[in-house]
Amino acid sequence: MAKVLVYTTPTCVYCKMVKAFLKENNVEYTEKNVAEDAVAREEMVRESGQMGVPVVDIDGDRFVGFDKDWLKSKLGIK
Repeated sequence: MAKVLVYTTPTCVYCKMVKAFLKENNVEYTEKNVAEDAVAREEMVRESGQMGVPVVDIDGDRFVGFDKDWLKSKLGIK
């Protein structure tokens, strides 16, 4: 199974969409709230080069935002 990490903030609509998609497809993931966790925020910026959320990391491949086709492709979902 893929290792999935999602950097989020509580008010981000796209973060909620990513999490809903993952839940609907029974994909386990780790969530890091960058609004409350400064270490996670620094990690996200260092790894992705981005300040925007969500940042989705699947086995080291990263995407900023919500892209259902990218998620399906990386997770092997039809």
